[in-house]
Amino acid sequence: MSNTLSGPTAYTTAGSLAGRPVVVFGAYGHTGRFVVAELLRRGATPVLVGRDAGKLDAVRDLAPGAPVRQAFPDDAASLDRALEGAAAVINCAGPFLDTARPLVDAALRAGIAYLDVGAEQAVTAALFETYGERAKEAGIAVVPSLAFYGGLGDLLATVALGDWPDADEITLAYGLDSWHPTLGTRRTGESNAGRHLTYTAGKLSPFSYAQEVSPWNFPEPLGKQDTVVFATADQVTLPRHVRTPEVRAVMNLAPLRDIRAEETPEPVPADAEGRSAQSFLVEAVVTRGHETRRAVAGGRDIYAVTAPLVVEALARLLRGDRPVTGVVAVGEAFDAESFLRALTPDHLTRLELPAGAS
Repeated sequence: MSNTLSGPTAYTTAGSLAGRPVVVFGAYGHTGRFVVAELLRRGATPVLVGRDAGKLDAVRDLAPGAPVRQAFPDDAASLDRALEGAAAVINCAGPFLDTARPLVDAALRAGIAYLDVGAEQAVTAALFETYGERAKEAGIAVVPSLAFYGGLGDLLATVALGDWPDADEITLAYGLDSWHPTLGTRRTGESNAGRHLTYTAGKLSPFSYAQEVSPWNFPEPLGKQDTVVFATADQVTLPRHVRTPEVRAVMNLAPLRDIRAEETPEPVPADAEGRSAQSFLVEAVVTRGHETRRAVAGGRDIYAVTAPLVVEALARLLRGDRPVTGVVAVGEAFDAESFLRALTPDHLTRLELPAGAS
């Protein structure tokens, strides 16, 4: 594997966001704040939108002078006003079961791209099924699950696949030293109970909650860890553009113990950018016949890393290197290798790609 840990971040899309107004729905949420900060860093003009007027007022200092608009998922007129004049909308407000469809509808009416940071599998699957043709006909890109539990795994598996036309199995191994969930994560977990899915035998099926433990040899420093199967959005997105009958995900036990404990606190900022001290490692393993390919990414703070993922995707959409319409997965819409390298080393402090990658 080749390792890229040094050198400046290659923002190949640097000019595509300059001065562009981008709606951030849920701008006052934990992840929404990171997205607003990343948009500002990239020269865009965030439009702060949400349901709670008081919380919107409290975050005006995130982007002084930025437009602030209140809107509600069940009020189409308010959404239309919120999206007026915007180049795109990024949905950061969960549960996405409540917000995704109304915002996609509003984006189609406005003729602008929709992106979200959702990890709710059933919602992502419904967007593909419901809006695929409508978005294509409108010439609009809808890119869901641009988040740690979705976009990152999709990109890594796509790179690992390389020139293979298909795969027998894709496994995504998530290794976290801890998981301090936000209030939004806990609320989404409650609303998403019983909706988890797995992709096996060539189709999405209800997820088995059996907790059979199996070992996984992560790269160091994690090393060998006990893991259990886990439900992630990339199990929905990958089969949309990769021919494979099996996509599975596993996670080590420590973060799962954290998120299941009611007393586990929310993440606490540990640096000037507001990131927590949490570290993560994601390994994508693609198998075809007797051959196996791997790609690995590591970094800090699963919520913070979501922001550069979704903003980099938006920058590439607005630059228009590739025509992207319809509902698409991130690994299908963009060159996965250059995308990941663009996030290194500022956001991904570790990136290991198959030897054939350049």
